[in-house]
Amino acid sequence: MTTKKKWSAKVDTDSTHPDEGLFNESASAIAKALASKKVSPKGPASGMRMLNFYINRAGKNLSEARHAELERAKTMLSDIIAEQKADKPAASKNASPKAAKKTAKKATKTASKSARKKSATK
Repeated sequence: MTTKKKWSAKVDTDSTHPDEGLFNESASAIAKALASKKVSPKGPASGMRMLNFYINRAGKNLSEARHAELERAKTMLSDIIAEQKADKPAASKNASPKAAKKTAKKATKTASKSARKKSATK
């Protein structure tokens, strides 16, 4: 299942297009394919954009059953995105102390500036 790409010039990009006929498959197959790095190298959110684009463009000419199947794929893909977002904070716990220190420094600087302004106005 290779996609026929029509580029007018050489393009160096990470984006790709879904395989031909992907949106004719079942909802779970669509969601899994759009969440994969092969179809969506920028992550499943780019797959969601592809799916939304397809629904908005081709949705006018689709049957109600097919449209419902695509909406199910959209729900499944959003669940996959939510799972990945839930996994990320656990991995970034090491970065949070640095962010807390920066926030504390900014708060201290702001407090000292406001204290200087108050003493200057008295």
